[in-house]
Amino acid sequence: MRQAVNSVPRVTRPAFRRSANESFPVHSDQVLVCDPDEARRLIRDRQERGIDSHDEVWEGVYVVSPYANDEHQELISGLNTILQMVIAWPGLGKVRPGVNVSDRQEGWTQNYRVPEIVVYLPSNPARNLQTHWVGGPDLGVEIISPGDRAREKLPFYAKVGTRELLVIDRDPWTVELYALKRKKLKCVGRSTPEKPIWLEGAVLPLSIRLVAAAPRPVLEVRHRESGEEWRV
Repeated sequence: MRQAVNSVPRVTRPAFRRSANESFPVHSDQVLVCDPDEARRLIRDRQERGIDSHDEVWEGVYVVSPYANDEHQELISGLNTILQMVIAWPGLGKVRPGVNVSDRQEGWTQNYRVPEIVVYLPSNPARNLQTHWVGGPDLGVEIISPGDRAREKLPFYAKVGTRELLVIDRDPWTVELYALKRKKLKCVGRSTPEKPIWLEGAVLPLSIRLVAAAPRPVLEVRHRESGEEWRV
């Protein structure tokens, strides 16, 4: 996300301590930058390097997301392709990877999240303003990386009306399905390589589970109406 740098006072990112002769990492997972000029410099550097596409702002706090490795990208690519075939190409809804989701039309850059994948069905009242969507998707997908805080996004996703959220964790491998109930996203199913339970949401005609495989567990996706299956 190309974020305006003159309105962001804080940045969360890995820290480094420097002396006159050496630089070495500090064992800390968070840094609070209180210097506005330094915050702008850090954000501008990410923008110029093109590595800010999944950065977010949580109520005015600029959050730097962990880097997505190849495995992460493989999962996104596979799931997005399946959803394109099942939902987007038949004209049953909109599928987007890495879209900005906010709770407001004006000043949205002060509060937005970037799910890995979203699905918006025609009945969804959310609005596409090109720069971002106001309102949650029918289905969102979050893939957790080391240091990620995807589960802390659940209150926001519930607030904007996300109907279902799929959370894929890789340490340890788990797939969780959350559904909106009484204005809160609650876990309604969990699949692991040891217990490969089919998760069946109410939003899409798809079931998903995690099965043991090498070199990593595999996501199995099944179309409940046609019986077609995919492995990611």
